[in-house]
Amino acid sequence: MLFACSSTSELDEELHEKHTPKQWSSSLLTANIEENWFEQLKNEQVHYLVTLALKNNFQLKQQALAIDIQQQQLTIAGSALWPSLDISLKNSRQKTINDDDNAANYGNNASLGLNLQYELDLWGKISDAERQANLELMAQQATFEQKKQQLVADVITTWFSVIEANQLVALYQQRSHNTQQNLLIIESGYQQGLNSALDVYLTRNEVNNELSRTSEQQAKKVLAIRKLEQLLGQYPEGKLLVDADLPLLNSEIPLGLPSDLVSRKPELLASWYQLLAKDAALAYAHKQRFPSVSITASLSDNQQDISDLLSTSSFGWSLLGNIAMPLFNAGKLEANEDMSRLVLKQTEQAYLSALYDAFGDVENSVTREASLKERYQMMLKAQENAIAAQTLSFEQYQSGLVEYTTVLDAQSRSYDAQSTVIQIKNQLIANRINLHIALGGNFAASTSAESSAQKTQSKE
Repeated sequence: MLFACSSTSELDEELHEKHTPKQWSSSLLTANIEENWFEQLKNEQVHYLVTLALKNNFQLKQQALAIDIQQQQLTIAGSALWPSLDISLKNSRQKTINDDDNAANYGNNASLGLNLQYELDLWGKISDAERQANLELMAQQATFEQKKQQLVADVITTWFSVIEANQLVALYQQRSHNTQQNLLIIESGYQQGLNSALDVYLTRNEVNNELSRTSEQQAKKVLAIRKLEQLLGQYPEGKLLVDADLPLLNSEIPLGLPSDLVSRKPELLASWYQLLAKDAALAYAHKQRFPSVSITASLSDNQQDISDLLSTSSFGWSLLGNIAMPLFNAGKLEANEDMSRLVLKQTEQAYLSALYDAFGDVENSVTREASLKERYQMMLKAQENAIAAQTLSFEQYQSGLVEYTTVLDAQSRSYDAQSTVIQIKNQLIANRINLHIALGGNFAASTSAESSAQKTQSKE
């Protein structure tokens, strides 16, 4: 009967294996994932910023405290497996009236008691409660690891976004400068009767547009810096200085096998531990319907004066075995068990959803990377042609061969191509970082980050 009561698991232990494909959907590289991808970034500042974020980020600290709280919950759950020992000391003074002579009598009463209570875990109910608390602790720890990896990814991604914003600001400033130079040339030609007033108005309009774009991009840069500062646990002043370039990622993607993802990604591990915890909760709810067996022992002493306590001749003791079994509670315990079973099924579907989302994130990131690489090569050619067309169109305009609207169109195409090349390079980096997170890859903080702290602070 004890064995039957302890075998209450309704969870399929091979659940993830049944829903995990043997290979990825497309022909992809299946070498082992690079665990230390972050070390490939040689910039000292980003290593320092990651170290700073891991130390000061508020959300990460909250998750660390959640682990501590769950650790205390585990201690509370485990304490039920041990006997509880209580001691009590009472001292009272009473006044009574004698009915015959109405005389007042005073009396003292002192008592000392030691009580021991222990519930036998015959059905494994208390062990299930402890197992649930332990699995929830493991889920919290896995969630902390996932949040830590995501924080590192967010810091790196935002840092590159600041670099992208820096380069776009420089590009827009160059565009504004070039347009202003064109305006001087066209206004000079207009004064000499070589250009029309329409060309002057169009150029002035283009100058204002470029100045507006520059101002907008400068604001975006400050916003990106503030986001980075918030990730670092700092006040978002928008004054952090970042001086670096966007690297071009040409390396292949080591993906590993889909089955590796299940045991490697902390988010999936946390979801699986939560599912196991709900299974333990169902076992606990089921065993609540069985008798509970407890042993109670007590040792007591009663005296008139508190100083007379602990007299061995007056000690009294008792030993009691107790069996309690629920008979009628209007279906409460059965409903609790059914509810726990439904919660288990609900958590199982949540786990499968997280599992398929994880596979989808990998597949989508790989598809996106292939598209971005192709777009980058095409935009490099487009940028080269657009710059050449911009130069040629202005020369032909000065020679009277084309209208100024042709020059404006060529300039717009050239600037758009140059800004798109910068943006795609950053998108490639962000997508590779997201792919690394999707694969459950770890970001190892650089050991040289701390040594460069003072150097980076001086740059700031």
